[in-house]
Parts: sequence; structure tokens; C-alpha cells
Amino acid sequence: MILIVSKYLIPKGYLGFTFFPFVFLKNKESKADLIMLNHERIHLRQQLELLILPFFIWYLVEFLWKYLKYRNRAVAYKAISFEREAYENETNLDYIKQRRFLSFVRNV
Repeated sequence: MILIVSKYLIPKGYLGFTFFPFVFLKNKESKADLIMLNHERIHLRQQLELLILPFFIWYLVEFLWKYLKYRNRAVAYKAISFEREAYENETNLDYIKQRRFLSFVRNV
């Protein structure tokens, strides 16, 4: 995981963004936020499992589908299977060690 701090590369309303092997953070204080870093580590693993490009295609398609369903950007974002897995497990700092292959699928 390569951490890069740049407030200009992060979309408004977000604190971090992961694009394997990089984790972009909005501010340097986030480098000490273990829960946030764990959340982004989960995304790194998801991206590796789907070989990066398919991850982003699936992410976008799922977001659009959820947006059409809920008509709310924030709700659609939180309902994406990748985000649900990351948010549900971000406080478990050992999650990556015990995580099963393609664990996000149970949240689809």
C-alpha cells in the first residue's frame, strides 16, 4: 500500500480513494487513522481479487444500478457490495488476515 496525500485528487465528500497499489488520502492526519486505512486495505484486496479493472467496472455498474433503485447518491454508494464489506469490517483490524476470497459477493 502506497499512501499519497492530496486534497485535490479526492472527490468532494470523501476522505480517501484506493487505486491499487495506491491509497490517496485527503489529509495527512488520515495516515494515522487505522480504521480508515483498514477500510482502504479491504478495497486493495478486492481490487486484487478482480484484477483491478473489472473491480472498477463492477463498482460503477453496481453504483448505477443502486442509484436507479434508491434515487439517492449517498444511499447508492453505501449499498455497493464493496463498500458494505469495507464498512462492516473496517473496525476489525485483523479482518484481512481472516477474510475469505471474494467475501464482498455475499453483500451483492
